[in-house]
Parts: sequence; structure tokens; C-alpha cells
Amino acid sequence: MNSSMAYETGNCSTRNDYQQYLYPAVYSLALALGLPGNLGALYVFIFKLRPRASSTVYVINLALADTSILCTLPFKIHYHLRSNDWAFGDVACRITGTLFFANIYISIAFMSCICVDRYVAVAHPHTYLRLRKSHYAVLVSALLWVTAGAAVLAFILVGPLDSGPNGGPSGRRSCFENFSKHEWDRRVAPCSLFSLIFGSLLPSAVILVCYPLVARRITLIRTNTARGALRVIYTILAITLFCFLPYHVVQFLHLLRRLEIIQHCPYANAIYDAQRVTIALVSLNSVLDPILYYFTTSHSLYNTESKVSYW
Repeated sequence: MNSSMAYETGNCSTRNDYQQYLYPAVYSLALALGLPGNLGALYVFIFKLRPRASSTVYVINLALADTSILCTLPFKIHYHLRSNDWAFGDVACRITGTLFFANIYISIAFMSCICVDRYVAVAHPHTYLRLRKSHYAVLVSALLWVTAGAAVLAFILVGPLDSGPNGGPSGRRSCFENFSKHEWDRRVAPCSLFSLIFGSLLPSAVILVCYPLVARRITLIRTNTARGALRVIYTILAITLFCFLPYHVVQFLHLLRRLEIIQHCPYANAIYDAQRVTIALVSLNSVLDPILYYFTTSHSLYNTESKVSYW
């Protein structure tokens, strides 16, 4: 393997050889721990839990999104072990790349849905009695998947990606990184801006707003429903702060760098390295989500056994 790989960013250059060790290690960990956890959760929520409330529907869809991300990781591990040399062709690159990033955003969207669902259950239980039926959640989930699917298809069907060489030996091809300026301006920048606003800022704002609202409400309500909601939202908040928030902040800085608003080389290089680390970090979301499934499952079983009328 070439240990002196470098990436050109404008007039700057930064080493990226650490990627061939960082990504395979993190992605292998995510596969080993996340895939059994998410497949097990899908089995429990689909075949074991009845009746199926709205929160269950959102968790099923979150597990599906996590599983979709995990299915792309073997290709990405292979890519980075080959010193960032993609061997599966342009179509496979577009499919795996768009699935990976689209499901990152749809994961936090479903977390936002769970957060809102818990808030309404605690703060407005009578309203929740009308909304807890699963067909409302199925409709919301379908709209999210259709939106994500349309974005994925639009990106895939537009045509080949111009990622260009990755800075290594001749013949190596990048996949979903190191886009040429033409490709960035034509296709990637609009998608990045749309994702930043609707896939990052809005869901994160929902989660960060729901948490203090529920916490304040729970100080006045001392029930198992309220305590269970707080555990769920604590978990979502922790996953957001650990996995998603660093990724979203760095993606915003990366957008400024690619738009040449940030040009100073030390800053540009730091943003490049931070983006690589946060992309690895966000994949660990699929490892932490089963903790959320556990709390949701535990409370769903409690409510089934105790015949609680809302949750």
C-alpha cells in the first residue's frame, strides 16, 4: 500500500493515508456490533410486539435505515483497504455512496419522529390517544422514505460522478469524495445545501427543543410513561450529540471550504481531516441505536402488560 497518499484541496495538500486504517477499523466494529443489534431489533419489533404503536413503527424504520447503512460498509472497507481505490465501477459507487449518506439523514429524521412522539405522549396524552395508531406513523414514514428515495434516484440517474484521481498512483479512482469543482458545482453543492437544511438543521432542532420541553414536563408528571419517555429522549440526545452533531457541524464547514469561503490552508486541512473522522463517527450511530430500541421495547412490553392506555 502507498503510505504517502495526499489530497489536494485548492492550493493546499494534506495527507490522507490514515484513512486506510481508520475506516476499516471503525466500519468493521459497526458491522460486528450494529448488524446483529439491528437485525435482532427488526425481528422483535416486527414479529413479537403487538399491538404496534406509532413509536414502534418509527423504530422499525430507524432499524431499516441503520441496516441499509451497514450493508454499504463492506464495499467501503474494501475501498479504504485498497488505499481509497474504488474497484466496483461508477454505478456501484453512486448506489453505495447515496445509500450511505441518505440513510444518515433519514436516521436522524426518524429519531426526530420518535422524540416528537414521546413528547406528545407525555405532554398531551389525550391528543396522543388519537395519534398513537400506527397508520399515522406509517404515513409519515412513507413520506420520509419517498423523499429520500427521490433524492437518491435523482443523484444516481443524473449520470457518472466526476471524482477524479485520489492523489495516489495513476489509475486509482475515488468514490464519493474529492469531487472536481465542476462536479461539486453541478450536483454535489445543491444536494449538500438541501441536506444541511432539511436533513441536519431541522431534525437536530426538533431533538434539541423536545428534550428540554419533555424534561420540564416530567418534573410535574411522575409516571412510568414520563420516566420512560425521558430515558428514550436522553438516549436520542446522547446519540445526536456524539454521532450526528459533530458530523453536521463539520459538513457545514466543509461546504464553506468547497465554496472557497474558507481558503486558509491550515483551516482547510483541519476541516478535511475532521470531516473524515466525523464520517467514521456517524457510522457508529448504528451501534448505539440498539440501546434506544431496548428502552423502547422495554417500555412497550411494560405498557402491554400493565394495560396502559397511552405511550
